[in-house]
Amino acid sequence: MEKKPYLIDGVTGNGKMLATYGKDGQLHRLWWPRVDYPQHVDRMWMGIDLPGITEEVCWTHGEGWTHRQSYVGESANLLTESLHQRTGVEVTCEDFAVRGEDVLVRDITVTNRSDHPVPVRFFWYSSLTMMENRLYNSVAFDRKEEALVHFRHQYACAIGADRAVSGFQAGNALEAAARGELTGTEIAMETEGALSWELGELPPGEKFRLPLFLAFGDGVDGALACLNQAREQGADRMRERTLAYWREYLSRAKPVETGEEEIDRLYRRSLIVFKLMSDERHGSLIAAPEFDETFSRCGGYAYCWGRDAAYITTAIDRAGYHDMARDFYRWTVTAQSPDGSWQQRHYLDGRLAPHWGLQIDEPGSILWGMWQHYLETGDRSFLEEMWPAIRKGADFLVGFIDPETGLPRPSRDLWEEREGEHTYSTAAVYGGLTAAAATARELGYGEEAKRWSGAAASLQAAADRLLWNPERNSFLRGIKLAVSREEYEAARSRGIRTTSETDDKGYTTHRLWADPVIDVSLLGVNLPFELFNLSDPRVKQTAAAVEEALGQSPVGGIQRYEQDPYIGGNPWILTTLWLAQFKFKAGDVVGGEKLLRWAVEHRTSLDLLPEQVDKQTGQPAWVVPLTWSHAMLVLTVLDWMEARGKAEVKMETVE
Repeated sequence: MEKKPYLIDGVTGNGKMLATYGKDGQLHRLWWPRVDYPQHVDRMWMGIDLPGITEEVCWTHGEGWTHRQSYVGESANLLTESLHQRTGVEVTCEDFAVRGEDVLVRDITVTNRSDHPVPVRFFWYSSLTMMENRLYNSVAFDRKEEALVHFRHQYACAIGADRAVSGFQAGNALEAAARGELTGTEIAMETEGALSWELGELPPGEKFRLPLFLAFGDGVDGALACLNQAREQGADRMRERTLAYWREYLSRAKPVETGEEEIDRLYRRSLIVFKLMSDERHGSLIAAPEFDETFSRCGGYAYCWGRDAAYITTAIDRAGYHDMARDFYRWTVTAQSPDGSWQQRHYLDGRLAPHWGLQIDEPGSILWGMWQHYLETGDRSFLEEMWPAIRKGADFLVGFIDPETGLPRPSRDLWEEREGEHTYSTAAVYGGLTAAAATARELGYGEEAKRWSGAAASLQAAADRLLWNPERNSFLRGIKLAVSREEYEAARSRGIRTTSETDDKGYTTHRLWADPVIDVSLLGVNLPFELFNLSDPRVKQTAAAVEEALGQSPVGGIQRYEQDPYIGGNPWILTTLWLAQFKFKAGDVVGGEKLLRWAVEHRTSLDLLPEQVDKQTGQPAWVVPLTWSHAMLVLTVLDWMEARGKAEVKMETVE
C-alpha cells in the first residue's frame, strides 16, 4: 500500500461508504460496504494531457497546480478546484455518495481558463487493493459496459463515465498512463488500471463535463449492474437527490442561532459529521476515519468506543436525532459480552476489535447514555427493550468492585494508556449504576434499584474517602497505578507508598498507591457523571487545577494531562470544550465562551474539527475529523445557549 498522509482534509460518504481526501482532491481511502471496513484504495489519480503543450500527463495532485476546496453549501458534497498554472486548464471534481446507493460520483469538469484553444485528453489511474490486501486482486476492462473493473473475492468496483472511453489498460498502468500511451490490455491479475478520454479542443472559457461513477457490488456482475443503474439515473439526478437528503437531514435538527455565524455553521457541520461516521446498517459509529492503518503512531481510530459514543449519542439526542441514538443503543446490545461487560472497542458489526484490555468506564458510559436517551425522549418502551442488557451490565459493574478499596478494580484508563483504579472510571461506573437504578425504578424493579443505588452510594463513599489530594487541591487521577518494577523500586526507596499483587501464575504487578497527575478527565467527577455535586468545593478546586496545569500551551487550549507524550502533548479540542461546558454549568459564561471560541477558531478550512491543535503552530493536528470533538462542540453550544438564557432571566429578575 502506498504511504498516505495522516492528516485528512475532506470527507464524504453515505452510511455505506466513506471516502477521505487530501486538499488537492486526491482520494486516499474509501471504505465499503461499511464505513469502518474494508478499505480498498491504494492510489487513485486523475490528470490531463495537452498534446503539443505538455510532455506527459499532469496529475492534479502533482507540481504546478493550485487547489481550492469547499463543501457545496451545507452538504457532504466535496468540491475541489485545481488550476494548472502554466497551461491555464482547470479541473474541478465534485465528490458525493447518494444515500442508499453503492456509488461514489466523481463529477469532473475540465475548463480552459487560458486565452487560446487547447487540446485536452483526460486520464484516470486507479490502484485498488481490495480489503487492503495486495494478494489475489484482478483488474479488467469490460468492452461491453465501457468500464474498468477491480475485483477480489466478493468485493468489486466498476469505474466508468457517462460516455465511451478512448483508451484503457489493465495492469502495469501507471507508467503508461503517465506517458499518455495506454496499451489496450484487457485483463491482469494486478491492482492497477487506467482509462482515458479525448475531450477535443477546448476554446477559451469552454468546459467539458465528465461524470465518473465508482460503483461497488457483490462480485463483478453486481458492480456492473450498479454502474448501469448509476448511468441510468445520471449525475444530475443523483446530485440533486444527495443535496436534497442533506437539506432534509439538517431540517430535522434542533435549530441553533447564537448570533455568531461561524459557530452556527460549525454546529450544523458537526451534525453532518455524525451522519458520515455512522453505519447505515448497524447503527454504530466510528471515532474517526482511519488514517494510521499500520498502527505506526497509534492504535487506530476506525472503531466504536463506548466512551466516545456516550458523548456522541448524547449530542445526537440533544440535537434532535433520537432515531440515530436509539439505533446506536440497539447496536450496543449486539456488542455486549456474555458476562454483561462491554469491551474497549468494536467493529461496527459488533465484533470485537483490536484493543488493550477492559476499560471499565465504557460499560458505565453506555448505561449512563441509555438513561440520557430516555430523559431526552421519555420513551419508556426503549427502557423496556434495553432492560436485559442494562440488568446484565449493571450486575457486571457491581461485581467489578475492588473489596480492598471499594472502587472499580484496576482496568485501562479512558486514554487507554495505563492500568489502575482511576477517578474518571469511578465516576463513569457511578454514572452507569445510578442510571441503571433509575431505570429499574422507572420499570418497577425495586430490588435491582435498591441494589444498584446502594452500590453507587458505596462507590461514592469510597471515592470521597480515597481520591482527594489536598496537596494539589485536586482529586487524584487514581490509585493503584501499575508501573514497571524499576519505577516501583525507585518509589519505595523515596518512601512513596506502593503495593503489589501476584496472580495465580506467579506474575507480579507493581503499583504506586497514588497517581497525583492533573488530568482533564477529573472534570468527570461532576460533568457528566455527577459523582460529586457542583456544590462540593472540591469539584471547583479540581476544575481550577485543571485549567491552571493544562492551560499552558503557547497557542491556548487545554491539554489532556501533565507531561502528555502523545503526538507532542498538544491541546485538544474536546478537552478544551469539556472545560467550557463546566464553566457554563458553574455560571462562568464569559470563561466558557472564551474556550468555545478557541475551539471554533481552530477548525479546518472545511469546518472539520481535529483531535488536537499543534502547540507550536496552532494548526490542526493528527485526527480529522474526530467525532468526539464534534460531539463536544454540539454539547457546548447547546449548554452555552442554556447558560445565556439563564443569565438573561437572572438579569430580568434583578431589574
